[in-house]
Amino acid sequence: MVKVVVIGGGWAGASAALAAAKVGAEVVLLERTDMLLGTGNVGGIMRNNGRYTAAEEAIALGAPEMFDAVDLVARHKNIDFPGHKHATLYDVFKMELVVKKILLEAGVNIRLQTRFKDVVMEGTKKIGAVKAGKAVIIKGNVFVDTTGTAGPPKNCIKYGNGCVMCIMRCPSFGPRVSVAEKAGVKELIAKKADGSLGAMSGSCKLDKDSLSYEIVKELDEKGVCIVPIPVELKKVDILDKKACQQYAIKEFAENLILLDTGHAKLMTPFFPLEQLKKIPGFENARFVDPYTGGVGNSMRYLAMSPRTNELRVEGMDNLFCAGEKAGPLVGHTEAIVTGTLAGYNAVRSALEMELLTLPRELAIGDAIAHVGQEMKTEEGVRLKYTFSGSVYLERMNELGLYTTNIKDIKAKVDKSGLSNIFKKKLSN
Repeated sequence: MVKVVVIGGGWAGASAALAAAKVGAEVVLLERTDMLLGTGNVGGIMRNNGRYTAAEEAIALGAPEMFDAVDLVARHKNIDFPGHKHATLYDVFKMELVVKKILLEAGVNIRLQTRFKDVVMEGTKKIGAVKAGKAVIIKGNVFVDTTGTAGPPKNCIKYGNGCVMCIMRCPSFGPRVSVAEKAGVKELIAKKADGSLGAMSGSCKLDKDSLSYEIVKELDEKGVCIVPIPVELKKVDILDKKACQQYAIKEFAENLILLDTGHAKLMTPFFPLEQLKKIPGFENARFVDPYTGGVGNSMRYLAMSPRTNELRVEGMDNLFCAGEKAGPLVGHTEAIVTGTLAGYNAVRSALEMELLTLPRELAIGDAIAHVGQEMKTEEGVRLKYTFSGSVYLERMNELGLYTTNIKDIKAKVDKSGLSNIFKKKLSN
């Protein structure tokens, strides 16, 4: 039996592990912290704008599980907020347990608090095993790097406003270590619009109990609350630092936009606490994660792997990547679909089968190919891409890829000959 080792248990890693297990592989999933999902434990936004299309494509391709899980713990469905339509907001307190159950039922061996440290190479292009935890050696036929691009703390200090004790929890569980880098791959670093390195995480969380009754009531009922920012407190320049450029529009500079994900998700990378408390309804406001969300957020996109459209890491025979490792394709949906393809192709690779390239007639296939090209250019590496907005949603519209018509999406996938491809067992 093919053995796949997935390093990193965020949305991308969980999806890669599930995809590999579904088609018949033995799967070990390593996660350095005590929970799966990573930023998925504080994110909570799905199906907004073009992410709806991508989700339905993935379902038609045979990967419905993660999206079904989101629907199961959704707090709000089909809501609109500035620049975004038909969004689903899931409960960040419930999501991880549901995903863990799905993986366990699929037979995935989940190993929490098992931090990747190094690779054991067989030659220059093939990994034979990984070192993790306390002198633990884990062998495999093929490996998937979903370790992300944020951390360690020194990068947040160097490129951001310092370590803010974010959901990455580097001080508690140790910093992220890149599999590709340890294997000798020269990785890529994204830039902000001004040319400085990295990108700041796109939002921070407020304790709902610290907000006024009126704000909480509106969040509970509508899923969104928009509060105008007094002119003297507006922070327009903050938006240029965001990783999530789909939210870098004037409405997010002129208002505090809150979304209900269990926390009150504040759609700005940080907001000085002493100024936040001057706004009516926020007099007792307290950040939840990051705890120092008044000064900064985590820095990301500092370690992206050059890769093919099949998500094989360039220069490696048996290493694949997904999520932020695969380029500046931002978001949970984006991590799920790249993770699914990487896990699936990892098994095909071990079986010496031709790898699957998703056609560019599908939004997922086009996004993977387009970002793969752009991340290697000076201009492209300054941009962030997502199905939900900014430059890639514009591209989806131009190419006619954005639709919420599920029947049409299924027909397009069927025409490609790939309906339920991710459900079919693989063998050589």
